[in-house]
Amino acid sequence: MQVSVEKTSELSRKMTVSLPEEMIQEKMDVRFKSLAREVKVDGFRPGKVPVRVVKKMYGERVRGEVTGDLIQSTYVEALQKEELNPAGYPHINSAKVENGFEYTAEFEVYPEVSLEGISGLEIKRPVATVEQADQDAMVAKLREQRKEWADVERVSEKGDRITVSFSGVCEDENFTDGKVEDYTVEIGEGKMIPGFEDELVGLQAGSNKSFEVTFPEDYGNEKLAGKSATFDVELSKVEAATLPEIDEDFIKAYGVEDGSLDSFNVDVKANMERELDQGLKGKLKNAVMDALYEKLEISIPNALIDEEVKNVMKPYEANVKKQGMNLEDLDLPKDMFEGQAKRRVALGLILGEIIKQNDMKVDDAKVKSTIEDMSSSYERPEDVLEWYYADETRLNEVKQMVLEDQTVDWVVGQAKVSEETVSFEDVMEKQQQQQ
Repeated sequence: MQVSVEKTSELSRKMTVSLPEEMIQEKMDVRFKSLAREVKVDGFRPGKVPVRVVKKMYGERVRGEVTGDLIQSTYVEALQKEELNPAGYPHINSAKVENGFEYTAEFEVYPEVSLEGISGLEIKRPVATVEQADQDAMVAKLREQRKEWADVERVSEKGDRITVSFSGVCEDENFTDGKVEDYTVEIGEGKMIPGFEDELVGLQAGSNKSFEVTFPEDYGNEKLAGKSATFDVELSKVEAATLPEIDEDFIKAYGVEDGSLDSFNVDVKANMERELDQGLKGKLKNAVMDALYEKLEISIPNALIDEEVKNVMKPYEANVKKQGMNLEDLDLPKDMFEGQAKRRVALGLILGEIIKQNDMKVDDAKVKSTIEDMSSSYERPEDVLEWYYADETRLNEVKQMVLEDQTVDWVVGQAKVSEETVSFEDVMEKQQQQQ
């Protein structure tokens, strides 16, 4: 076997592998003898078909099978011989040549990743505490979660929940499939398109209203994005909310068994501090990733980007399927996902190189403590712990997360770190956006 490699671009390689005819014939002869014992040919007893007859009948097919097998086996051997690490599958062309067989494999290789710039990284570590105002806001949210609704005989106000039936028309086309019946809207919640909820203020049960609003330019439906639409709305019910008192029943409903206000406040603050700690870790991790991606320049194989684009698109595909649509109908452009995919691949290669150069191993104690933290909010944490350790796939996901956290800690230890004070609200809002 002879191997030659041509560098066609920074990461692209063209590898030519030449195989002597003797090697091919040797493999073919073995296959012919095996076929002679298996095939049935008129005029010959089973297992007694002469090899020359088999050669004549199956020569071309056997040669194709043998050369295909040789491509698979010698490709790996040739890569090892030339010390090449391909990224993605090769594009192979083959041909019969004088005194043998030859094929070319075109592929990209993994880039070399230099970590020289890490010592010069500048990273801001976010710091925050749970203030009384944050705790008061959290209690207000908890009360909001348990508010009760009751009918009122007055015009609707911001904060009310109303029940409406409506239809929408854009460019003389009804886009609500006729009329949407008995739809509830909490005025001011911001779940409808901008301007829609504002038009619902000041209406009484039984009233009708027509109004025009404009869909946002980035609205998900291309036919409606940036266009004006007319809505006809009929309001059938107005409800006002009543917030619960922070009494013993309310407190016990949130798992504080003694029902005391002091225990409730301690529990709320402890939960907030736990969430804040996770949020700060996530914010620091993002800062590290941003710094690595910006500082360490790396060439990325197109094959890896294409593969990662598919991974990025999976949640969109799942959501589209849930809605009973085809992804092709959305006509999502590939370059819409390329930036995110490129970042993921680059960071994966960089983190992998850090792990390799420092011979990092996952800390099993950290894996266990991570799972314990994740399960602490459940009623039976021990069951959650057992659930993770009972399945290797689930456990490996946590191990990968912990190893990534260890890598982030290593980078922080090499970088120039300064502290940046942030608010609890800012940390939690950013965390929710990322989720």
